[in-house]
Amino acid sequence: MNRVVTHELIHAFDHCRAHVDWFDNFRHLACSEIRAASLSGDCSFSSEAARLNFGLKQHHQECVRGRALRSILAVRKIDTAEAEKIVDEVFDTCFNDHAPFGRIPHGAKDAKFAHRHYENRDRYYANL
Repeated sequence: MNRVVTHELIHAFDHCRAHVDWFDNFRHLACSEIRAASLSGDCSFSSEAARLNFGLKQHHQECVRGRALRSILAVRKIDTAEAEKIVDEVFDTCFNDHAPFGRIPHGAKDAKFAHRHYENRDRYYANL
């Protein structure tokens, strides 16, 4: 349940921060889905183990890419090849955007520390 709520809250954060055009801009939708899949724990090791999906090299990235692609195809009438192209175009930028966390959280306790890291990201330079 926590992962679902976190996933949807990341969409809400994107809506407020980036003014996402959910209906007409597939790149906005793809970016938000990539971020939500990556940051919510949808592709965590424990989630993937429960689904019997195992992988060592780049598994988290492939999981995020696949979940974002499936989500886009589920909510929009778009060709699979076109959806893959859109996800690939925005993947690197969106996957590396960890806001409102400072990094990808690996559990509920770590999410608090990651958010604290994000809140304090400019504190050092502000005091110089």
